[in-house]
Amino acid sequence: MNSIENNRKNRAPDIGGQAVLDGVMMKSPDAIAIAVRRENGDIVVKRQPYTSPSKKHAWMGKPIIRGAVNMGLMMKLGVGVLQDSADMSGALADEKPSKFEAWLSKKLGKGADKVLMGLALVLALALSLGLFVLLPNIPTKAMRAAGWSHFSVNLASGLIRTVILIGYLYLTGLVPDMRRTFQYHGSEHKTVYAHEAGLPLTPENAQKFSTLHPRCGTSFLLLTFILSILFYSVFDELVLGLTGYDMAANYFVRILSRILLLPLMAGLGYEALKALAHANNPLTRALRWPGMQLQRLTTKPPTDEMLEVAIAAMNAALEGLPEGARTKEGYTLLPKAQPKEAVAV
Repeated sequence: MNSIENNRKNRAPDIGGQAVLDGVMMKSPDAIAIAVRRENGDIVVKRQPYTSPSKKHAWMGKPIIRGAVNMGLMMKLGVGVLQDSADMSGALADEKPSKFEAWLSKKLGKGADKVLMGLALVLALALSLGLFVLLPNIPTKAMRAAGWSHFSVNLASGLIRTVILIGYLYLTGLVPDMRRTFQYHGSEHKTVYAHEAGLPLTPENAQKFSTLHPRCGTSFLLLTFILSILFYSVFDELVLGLTGYDMAANYFVRILSRILLLPLMAGLGYEALKALAHANNPLTRALRWPGMQLQRLTTKPPTDEMLEVAIAAMNAALEGLPEGARTKEGYTLLPKAQPKEAVAV
């Protein structure tokens, strides 16, 4: 067995996470935990078992395929944990349901929440495809008519996608509630760093680390965009060379090809992200630098109180729910930290 295989076997499993409404989700190899801070200062925690798709179906863990599977899983999981965090925070407890929600609940009963989550997922997909697939490809017809090469068209389309992504993230960060979520995103990264360093999980230790992490989904998005520019350029040339069909000449065929190849792009981006995150040399640091810098838009420095929430989620994901009181909804209620004694000067 070579040194690379030894390092892979001896490396601790990656812990992933996500910022949620007033809290953090952490995912270990066998559990998902969500911790949320309520308006009264209480931290409530929820934990549920998790089984990787690759353990159920070995083929889902194969290179490239696992990236596409992970993209679909995280989209589904992301909507679910956001709904869970809203329920845990109590933010929706006093909110009167809309007429549509009331009608849906009357018709479907307990299944209404799942339908609403499904609709939210479909709308998110539609928005993503509109912004990052349909919109960037609008100018390509004019570019091709002007005599641009396939590579030039794909490069321009990729740059447009990147500008849209940066602009979208920047504008999102101007919304106060989203900026707070980005702070929780930063707390997730700092806590993961502290865990990876083997330090006791305390706010003081976590604050020492950066809010930028090489395995972040923001870096994954940028890597996927960059790889798609190169891949689509080669793909379009191969199709033209092998069949004589000009992909760029038909807008709808071009869009369809991008949608169908999206899982492959996600797979390539995922493999690149994993490779760059687990290597540390001048080349890999240079290649992951753009994605790390883009994270400055999606992460903000957290408070110690936010780190307490991220640490609670990490501990629950790794070790299980702590002993303690339960809320009326059944969530674990963490005891409040005792105030530090004043030190005489």
